[in-house]
Amino acid sequence: MRVCVIGTGYVGLVTGVCLSHAGHDVICVDNNAEKVKLMTAGQSPIYEPGLSELMKSSMEAGRLNFTTDLAMGVGHGEILFIAVGTPPLPTGESDTRYVEAVARGIGAHLNGGYKVIVNKSTVPIGSGDWVRMIVMDGIAERKKSLVGAGGPPVESDEIEAQFDVVSNPEFLREGSAVYDTFNPDRIVLGSNSPKAIAMMEELYAPIVQRKFAEDASLPEVPVLVTDLSSAEMVKYASNAFLATKISFINEVANICDRVGADVTQVAQGIGLDSRIGKKFLQAGIGWGGSCFPKDVLALIHTADDYGYEAELLKATVSVNQRQRLIALEKLQQELKILKGKTIGLLGLTFKPDTDDMRDAPALTLIEQLNRLGAKVKAYDPIVSQSGLRDGLTGVIVETDPELLADGCDALVLVTDWKQFKSLDYAKMAKTMHTPVLIDGRNFLDEAEMEALGFRYLGIGR
Repeated sequence: MRVCVIGTGYVGLVTGVCLSHAGHDVICVDNNAEKVKLMTAGQSPIYEPGLSELMKSSMEAGRLNFTTDLAMGVGHGEILFIAVGTPPLPTGESDTRYVEAVARGIGAHLNGGYKVIVNKSTVPIGSGDWVRMIVMDGIAERKKSLVGAGGPPVESDEIEAQFDVVSNPEFLREGSAVYDTFNPDRIVLGSNSPKAIAMMEELYAPIVQRKFAEDASLPEVPVLVTDLSSAEMVKYASNAFLATKISFINEVANICDRVGADVTQVAQGIGLDSRIGKKFLQAGIGWGGSCFPKDVLALIHTADDYGYEAELLKATVSVNQRQRLIALEKLQQELKILKGKTIGLLGLTFKPDTDDMRDAPALTLIEQLNRLGAKVKAYDPIVSQSGLRDGLTGVIVETDPELLADGCDALVLVTDWKQFKSLDYAKMAKTMHTPVLIDGRNFLDEAEMEALGFRYLGIGR
């Protein structure tokens, strides 16, 4: 099938690359000319395991192209994905101006032939009908401009009947996005149009049939067909539930700290309950990134708009904000005064296997440690080796974990990169002023770290 993906952030680029790998003819559109130039040269603008290799192979096969020309993309695609960002506004609601601009642009370039317009961006409930309205506005504006220029009349009613809007929320985890695309738990399609649903089912057939799955013997991927609003709600409700689950185990961890229990054992015990499950029960210093913070706040804002106070979701956010300061409290308990002390952070990104630092807990720690007069150093497997380090303030980014430890009064493990399992901790401990290690992800073995000379403190342990 012919596909156009508009927006090449995490979701858009991964979607475009994976659909082209699945055999579809894909054009990705972005208004950033430098970014398009980079991608056209075969280089991915984001770090995502496996993405660059798939991107190059699809380009070599002639199934993947990049352009800044929206008209070309709209003309090419039978299915048009809107995959631009919807960042949070100060009020908590989603900023949908980029979605609006793309929808209006699609309307301005629709010119015969049936199209399915897919909301892949995470958008507020009710945005499907809103996008249809904006597309129609774009069509009307084009009609006026053509009539004003003396061109032939354009019947907007005819064009209106030639497209449908589908909500197709994404459930990709940064760092595992390629895997998640080919091994999804489910595919959600929201629309009242049987024709649009049929085209989307044809598009996803190779993935539904697990032709690119890690385990091709599994049953077909479930496809849930809903109305537009329900599909949009599924995305928000999923992320809100996972964020709540993490905040819950962090709340339990804080109680464990006070009563002498070990939250890792508690999480194992409750995770064996099939009604609960073991995933997202890893206590630590809180969640971050681009999805959980934005989506939970957006759902709270939507509830407020409709006169409902989402108390549980507000508590989820509050617990997470407080959790980021737990590492700071443990540092104060061990070192007392932090002014004049040197603290090293192991990890900067909000999670491993990504270069994304949006709303990362490390940024909160840097800000608070600076406020208390501490000197902050950091090492991250990706950030330390990239230009991202140049945009950080209040922190010295080292290029080696041993350089990080040198002269530190304490280390805080912030991101559970797998590389951090095998560092030379014995050597690092010897170069520190005081070998204190705060494990903000309960990632390392306490007995092993203490045998290597560290004073080890986990979260809820």
